[in-house]
Amino acid sequence: MKLKPKISIADHFAQMPDPRVERTKRHQLIDIITIAICAVICGADTWVEMEIYGQAKHQWLKQFLELPNGIPSHDTFSRVFSRLDPEQFQNCFLNWVKSISKVVAREVVAIDGKTLRHSYERGGDKKAIHMVSAWATEQRLVLGQVKVDEKSNEITAIPELLKVLSLQGCIVTIDAMGCQKDIVKLIAGQEADYVISLKKNQGSLYKRVEALFSEALKNRYEGFTHSSNRRSEESHSREETRYCVQLSNVQNQIDPEGKWQNLQSIGRLDVMRTVNGKTKIETRYFISSLANNAKLLADSVRQHWGIENSLHWVLDVAFREDDSRIRKDNAPQNFAVLRHIAHSLLQQNTSVKTGIKNKRLKAGWDNEYLAKVLFG
Repeated sequence: MKLKPKISIADHFAQMPDPRVERTKRHQLIDIITIAICAVICGADTWVEMEIYGQAKHQWLKQFLELPNGIPSHDTFSRVFSRLDPEQFQNCFLNWVKSISKVVAREVVAIDGKTLRHSYERGGDKKAIHMVSAWATEQRLVLGQVKVDEKSNEITAIPELLKVLSLQGCIVTIDAMGCQKDIVKLIAGQEADYVISLKKNQGSLYKRVEALFSEALKNRYEGFTHSSNRRSEESHSREETRYCVQLSNVQNQIDPEGKWQNLQSIGRLDVMRTVNGKTKIETRYFISSLANNAKLLADSVRQHWGIENSLHWVLDVAFREDDSRIRKDNAPQNFAVLRHIAHSLLQQNTSVKTGIKNKRLKAGWDNEYLAKVLFG
């Protein structure tokens, strides 16, 4: 298979500023980044594994990389990614994602955070870093991610992420941490819809929503504009029924001062699970800009958890993210971007029907398959 002279994704990182002084540049920055991307796709989870991969695939890599002084050492990979500006590296990633993705109308974009558990520095005051990601559930693609400031939380990180995304026509789903007026305003400003979870610690808003549903239920929804959706599933010793009710035309009761932009409806989801004969019922509430369509609301809530199952779980299991001991300076954040790039490329390739972990193995063993993953 004849390779293209450049990997398309590498073109988006070609303008990345090089943090090294001129006399230390034995290897081109774009070569280092490209080898790193290939290595992570093929199963490398450490700098040493990255070097070993490069040495093993030296001849193959030379087909499209300069490599004037051979393969960089693991120390070189470590130093470079520790010093690369993570914001600029993230911007390059975002530009690449925008070039390969196209937002689908009504696509659910789930926003959620994940802690890189072993990214703290022993003996120092650097805590484990926490990343907030946006996951396009239909395309199964990471649209972007930002690091949560050590002295802050997701409430400040989510707006920064929303500002760099293109969300027109999407449905943005966020857990209760994102139930903030400024976040809702940013989503509305992008001409997107939202479904945001509520928790009891959100005080009066939660109480008003809960009270209105109690009144509606007491009156059997007479006088209320509502819709409902029920879904039941069985598997082995587990049964689950999800019953969703959506009320619209409730702005005056829920938000009389109009502080929540585009608030059109509220939702209640009752989930009844029976596992090994034991039944539990959980009730959750939501605010939304969606019109009255309980099935769409229920589907959006269900798809939100795709970020846990299809992204966070995969990063832990297939990429061993929670086991990573990469801690120095900017390296944890930049390596997180490398994992997202690898994850996205492997997800986009459908020529092999298997899980991400096995795709990584195949890419490491089969250069032709790796070329398909890289070049499309």
